[in-house]
Amino acid sequence: MHLDAVDLKEFYACPLGLVVRRLLGQRLKARWSEVKSCRTFGLGFATPFLAPFRDEAEPLGALMPARLGAILWPEAGQSLSVLVEDTELPLIDEGADRVLLVHMLEWSPKPVELLRELWRVLAPNGRLLLVVPNRRGLWARLDTTPFGYGSPFSKSQLTRLLKEAMFAAETWDYALYMPPFNWRILLRWPLAWERLGLVLWPAFSGVIMVEATKQVYAAIPARDGQAPPPPRPPPRRGHAKRPSAKVETPPARRTGSAQRAAWRRRVFAHKR
Repeated sequence: MHLDAVDLKEFYACPLGLVVRRLLGQRLKARWSEVKSCRTFGLGFATPFLAPFRDEAEPLGALMPARLGAILWPEAGQSLSVLVEDTELPLIDEGADRVLLVHMLEWSPKPVELLRELWRVLAPNGRLLLVVPNRRGLWARLDTTPFGYGSPFSKSQLTRLLKEAMFAAETWDYALYMPPFNWRILLRWPLAWERLGLVLWPAFSGVIMVEATKQVYAAIPARDGQAPPPPRPPPRRGHAKRPSAKVETPPARRTGSAQRAAWRRRVFAHKR
């Protein structure tokens, strides 16, 4: 079960959603401080975090999967959002320098195929930033926010998944340590909660943020459904190896005294 684009838009318009946008947006901006002339795209529901890059990234696009639906973004001016199939993106090979994946991986029925498609469109020196719910965190256990839906991940699970899709994790970050409740007393000091969580319970954040790069020289994995090569048949039981023919060595040629003795015996026998 997952939410749609309208539900996500309503969440990021509420007080708790605005705090989440600010906290994650600061981490994202610190990670991608230089995106001038970079081809930047967001897949999933990334519009709350793409707005700071509108004046720098060129081009900039919000790719919204069909299962979530699409909304008009931005509301004023030329639309930068498009409805896509998450495993068949309308981008050329190596046509993206930065890709932000948020509210997508935990809801995808085929996460490996999704990441392989991102591997195709990402440039060799490109960067992929994933934001996923933390399996240990409180946000993944309550459905009061969009991070409580879908399948959360641990660090080890993300590492194996990225490796299978030919990505290498570069940097890890953790965010959202405040309880996921829309209470005014909690929303007044979000930065204090972040500092306190990093010190007291660093492994129990609400989300995991990992930046990955593609392994350009990795072996191309077999596609799903492709049959593996047939195994070699075992050797037959009782099959003995045929012995090789024995080659007899001819006798050595007689020379010297032995030859003269044999000649005398033949002469003596003839005289008798």
